[in-house]
Amino acid sequence: MLEIGTIIDGKYKILNKIGQGGMSIVYLAMNERANKQWAIKEVRKDGVQDFEVVQQGLIAETNILKKLNHPNLPSIIDVIDEEGRFLIVMDYIEGNTLEWTLEEEGTQPQDMVIEWAIQLCDVLGYLHSRVPPIIYRDMKPSNVMLRPDGTVVLFDFGTAREYKSGNAADTTCLGTRGYAAPEQYDAARQTDARTDIYCLGATMYHLLTGERPAVGQDYRIRRRNPALSTGLERIILKCTSPSPEDRYQTCAQLMYDLEHYQDLDIENTRQRKKKLTLFFATSALCLVCAGISLGTSLAQKSITANSYDSYMLEGEGSATEEEAAQAYAQAVSLEPGQPDAWMELLENVFLADDNLTSEEDQLMRQLLNESSSGNRKNEEIFAENTAAYEEFAYRMGLAYFYSYESSGNKSMSAKWLRIASESGSLEANMVERAEKLSQISEYYSRIGVANKYGDANTGYQDYWNDLVSLAMGNIAEADNVTTAMMVYKELIYQVYNHAADFRADGVSQKEMLDELEYVRQHLDSDIVIADDVNRDRNTELKERLYENLEQARRQVLAVFEARTEGGES
Repeated sequence: MLEIGTIIDGKYKILNKIGQGGMSIVYLAMNERANKQWAIKEVRKDGVQDFEVVQQGLIAETNILKKLNHPNLPSIIDVIDEEGRFLIVMDYIEGNTLEWTLEEEGTQPQDMVIEWAIQLCDVLGYLHSRVPPIIYRDMKPSNVMLRPDGTVVLFDFGTAREYKSGNAADTTCLGTRGYAAPEQYDAARQTDARTDIYCLGATMYHLLTGERPAVGQDYRIRRRNPALSTGLERIILKCTSPSPEDRYQTCAQLMYDLEHYQDLDIENTRQRKKKLTLFFATSALCLVCAGISLGTSLAQKSITANSYDSYMLEGEGSATEEEAAQAYAQAVSLEPGQPDAWMELLENVFLADDNLTSEEDQLMRQLLNESSSGNRKNEEIFAENTAAYEEFAYRMGLAYFYSYESSGNKSMSAKWLRIASESGSLEANMVERAEKLSQISEYYSRIGVANKYGDANTGYQDYWNDLVSLAMGNIAEADNVTTAMMVYKELIYQVYNHAADFRADGVSQKEMLDELEYVRQHLDSDIVIADDVNRDRNTELKERLYENLEQARRQVLAVFEARTEGGES
């Protein structure tokens, strides 16, 4: 340990000890000749096991920082390798870490966290733009210093690495459990810019909720604080997607959304759809007026039929999804009892990206509730076509269950699944699936909730049993390829997110791994991608499922390994 008043290298006078970690001590020093303060990190050989390994890491850290110049990064001024110790002289950063801020002040204001995240996006983007790119890999509140002026500084580059194009894996996979992305736990995979984006998302979650993230964390910030922005929650969920392909691909993309997070709020996105909504309303009004002017019901029927067909053709040939949505919506308004426009709008427009957004949901609701004929709602007229309506209900139930805002909304699926489960026209396997999905949707409101006697109403073991039952058999043959992959996606997602809960309720590691392998085998044997309009979408989904399967498998192994290390069997 350096003594106060010691002069280092003939110019740095030690003023005070300002910090200490597991391997090092940080001092405040003064260069009296330049009248400037610096921070000096000291690592002593006699205080660290495997000092040679630690020294190599320190040299790598300093070599990285020496090449950098950014206002949110510290500068390395000097490196002193003396007998018995290794000293790094760097900028002295006045302030406290965000970890200290959390401990002292609790959860941080939303606007403040967004401002910090924008600054961190900027510095991470700078690192990723180096040649070769530098991947930081250990973003967390304790590695971010908050200056008194509100700016932040990213420090501690001990786990950073230069990205090597073409490498299949990292030499070492380091990071902090909970904040680290799933790929950091897999030595066979290489981290990249999207890894840092995941870590930043986990850091934002911690700052906003006060809850330190864990492996398999549910990152819905509004679960902890409903007053937080829905747009910001969507950003964090995208940052922390288990699959790198589903995250923001660059920090520039993330920074843009952070700067415009209010535009992503549900209420604002609804407003952005107002023009299209008004178009629908205007179209409906024009159609009513046109109908009145026709004079006879026979002529009206003939012209309406022709218009319906023309709108269907217009939708099929539209250059954009918005144009297709407009055309199909007009067809629905003309003939709400005809199923084709309803199904095309749902399957080939709203679900073209396997994601039913809240805006698309609002438009569908508007069409269902619109009164087109004799003050009767479109849904009421459509329901008279029993077989078609029940098939639509089945598809709507699946859409809400699996695809609403990417991750699904089980409660919103309940109405439609109930209609499908009571169907007398759907095939037996579809009715059975609707019944199971409806039952599973109920778990979301019951799991973990105690009754008035303090007993849990439903356990994760029951939930597991129903998930397994739902995935049994050749779903692609019994239903279709897309439905099969949606079922597999749900099971994989739940294993990844609730492996610890399943384990705690008695589901064994072998059961989970065996079920994942069962899904893999059915992906191999049952999912044959047809050469049709859905070919590209289904191919991409199948490839993503294989990736997610591996992530879920690693998650199960990590959960059981963590419990074992913690003293549990």
